[in-house]
Amino acid sequence: MWQVLFRVPGLGVPIFGYGLFLFFAFLFSMNLAAWRARREHLDRDLILDMALWMFVGGLVGARLFYVVQKWGTEVHDIVEAFQIWKGGIVFYGSIMGGAFAFFTYRALRPFPLRPYLDCVAPAIAIGIALGRVGCFLNGCCYGDRCDLPGLGVSFPAGTAPWAQQLAQGLITNDAPYSLPVHPTQIYAAIDGLVLLGLLTAFYPLRKRDGEVMGLLMITYPISRFFIEYLRNDERAVAAGLTISQLISVGLLLGGLAYWAWLRTCPKTRWVDEHPPIARDVKSAQTAPA
Repeated sequence: MWQVLFRVPGLGVPIFGYGLFLFFAFLFSMNLAAWRARREHLDRDLILDMALWMFVGGLVGARLFYVVQKWGTEVHDIVEAFQIWKGGIVFYGSIMGGAFAFFTYRALRPFPLRPYLDCVAPAIAIGIALGRVGCFLNGCCYGDRCDLPGLGVSFPAGTAPWAQQLAQGLITNDAPYSLPVHPTQIYAAIDGLVLLGLLTAFYPLRKRDGEVMGLLMITYPISRFFIEYLRNDERAVAAGLTISQLISVGLLLGGLAYWAWLRTCPKTRWVDEHPPIARDVKSAQTAPA
């Protein structure tokens, strides 16, 4: 892990790995969605405008979910509630906040829903991958004990895994590192890359707009559900399942229902029925051969 990557020369301002990779996640996600929109004959500028809404909404939702979940344990006052650079966001909270921002933006500026959902889906996957690298650098979202040779990761003294093991009596307060734990952040980052590859490969094969998002809604909660079994930073809340596992079940059911509804829609794709928007035609005409 590497919580502080460097300090700004002359100012001494710390640049946190967690925050930097959140910024990378936003930047890469936005540009991937904009690139996909242009290929699909959609409005690239609309994606760029909406991206800021979704980023802010996702960040607020992710932090609010964490604060509500961890109030009294990890978060003790309003000041700590705003210290997001130290870590502490919940991915499903970001999905809820980002979805709220997406539909609010659409209500103010209507656009065809399903084609844009498909543009956003791969961007979510790459956001998962980069965001989880930030989690690893920060030391949050850690896994349970891992005795498999060469796989477990030990975190330094003072980090969340180290503090938890100290409280459980597994290590002493002079231990320089925690006992090896599963690097669940890296598992989740790899999961994001696999999803990105899957969605990218499926994109040209879809028969209807909306199927790419439907595929994400079905596949991600399954992988997330099983990764949760290896994590050790959340307690079971019902039926032996963590809150993220319960949300995963709900998202999977919602994805299956959404996919069933899509099957009733005509087999049409926006890109097949609409020419490039005027700006892209002009750009193509003026571009060098």
